[in-house]
Amino acid sequence: MQTVETLNEGLKRAYTLTITAKDIDSRVDAELKRVAPTVKMPGFRPGKVPANLVRKMHGDALMQDALNSSIQQGIQELIAEQKLRPALQPSVELADGFKLGDDAQITVTLEVLPDVPTPAIDALKLERLTVPADDATVQAQLQKFADQQKKWDDAAEGHEAQMGDLVVMDFVGKVGDVAFEGGTGSDMSVELGTGRLIPGFEEQVVGVKVGDERQITVTFPEDYQAKELAGKPATFDLSITAVKTAGESVIDDSLATSLGLESLEQLTGLLKGQIEQELNGLTRTHMKRKLLDQLAEGHDFEVPPSMVEAEFDQIWQQLQHEATHEEDPAAALAEMESERDDYRKIAERRVRLGLLLSEIGQANGVEVSQQEMNRLIAQAAQNYNNEDRQRFLQYIQQEPMAAAQLRAPLYEDKVVDFLFEKAEISDREVTREELEAAIESEEGFSSGTHTHDHDNHKPKAKKAAAKKAKPAADDAKEMEAADVEPAAAGDDLVEAEPVKKAATKKAPAKKAAAAADAEAEAVPAEEAAAPVKKPAAKKKAAADKAE
Repeated sequence: MQTVETLNEGLKRAYTLTITAKDIDSRVDAELKRVAPTVKMPGFRPGKVPANLVRKMHGDALMQDALNSSIQQGIQELIAEQKLRPALQPSVELADGFKLGDDAQITVTLEVLPDVPTPAIDALKLERLTVPADDATVQAQLQKFADQQKKWDDAAEGHEAQMGDLVVMDFVGKVGDVAFEGGTGSDMSVELGTGRLIPGFEEQVVGVKVGDERQITVTFPEDYQAKELAGKPATFDLSITAVKTAGESVIDDSLATSLGLESLEQLTGLLKGQIEQELNGLTRTHMKRKLLDQLAEGHDFEVPPSMVEAEFDQIWQQLQHEATHEEDPAAALAEMESERDDYRKIAERRVRLGLLLSEIGQANGVEVSQQEMNRLIAQAAQNYNNEDRQRFLQYIQQEPMAAAQLRAPLYEDKVVDFLFEKAEISDREVTREELEAAIESEEGFSSGTHTHDHDNHKPKAKKAAAKKAKPAADDAKEMEAADVEPAAAGDDLVEAEPVKKAATKKAPAKKAAAAADAEAEAVPAEEAAAPVKKPAAKKKAAADKAE
């Protein structure tokens, strides 16, 4: 194989590889010797088919396989001989006009990783903002659970409904004198004062008694989900079938057993553990951001444009997705476009930080053990159904780049933990609100810095098997259990590297969807087109989980 360097400019490299027809043909001969004993052909005993007949029957396919394997080997030899560290997978092109039997001329273009200066990590100083998980916080969460589990008792005869009561009603909604589609329902339960229904509805139900017939007048909000009703006045004819008052909310063992636990002590312990883990996650998030700020300020070197472009694409796709959930998607997209250069700078910063963390990890012997890797693979495999799970495991085993992508977030966390140990850390106790405000001051959604393992590069891998969609019932169970069960170890409630948001700030897509689902659960299916107001756009909470 002949190799000629055709480009060496900055981090860009290009080479022309010439693989002779003789080299390719020798591979075909070797393959013929290997497969000939297994070829069957009428008139010949198994294994006795002449090699020239095997070549005649399967020559083109063997030649193509030989060419592919020659190219694969040629690229690996090129990388080894030139001591290249590819930033991403090399681009490979076969010269136009190539015919099987000719010499093959291959153009290989790639970007290499820069020589990262040895990061200065001996002078790192960080402040750790801590929030104690006090009993009052745990008690408030217990009270929330108790309120959610409260029982309703039939009100005394003649009792007039007031805020806090539960009113059960049949209803018919009309625009003008015409009942609108989806505006009729029965046995709708409404807890007065929760604000679930469109403005003015609950207030006009105050004072009703069992057996009352009442007509109320409301105006649908301008942003109501049913466009044909948005902004229009409407009447609702109500028939009150029951009025109930709330029983006393009791925090005892029965509350715990209603949540599937054994005792109040166990519930209290789980809640305190979860709150502590959430607070520790917020503390870590703040420290990690400050750590990355210090690293970014102290290092400036050229990074591969292809890596920046890949990172930018991820940021942009996330922003585009979230813009579709804004009240004015067009305005959100327009604002994004006006700040495109800012997002590209953020992508460049992320790539540079990722390379710095990778350099620090390699220089200091930070590793992900095989046991940790096996656990990561097992966790990822749970996202696939039984049929696809085995294909996923084979994919991870066969494609080093896929395994490296799976390993990267854990590797980054381990490097960050190493740097925390090296840093001089001072502690300051703050309130949760102060800690969240410190995090929220770096506006926008977040994403990891994407440390990279560049020791294993192969031509582009096939896609892994498609993930199995998680059943809605499973999502509901997870949401139901989320307030009780401690978060998984290592989960960051907000990831480290901030990105400025477009237009109105919103919760990350997953969080927003979960919030919408949770709100929908509170409304029976038959009420979907009734006077239930549209959920308001969520503001991004500092403790939102960025997944």
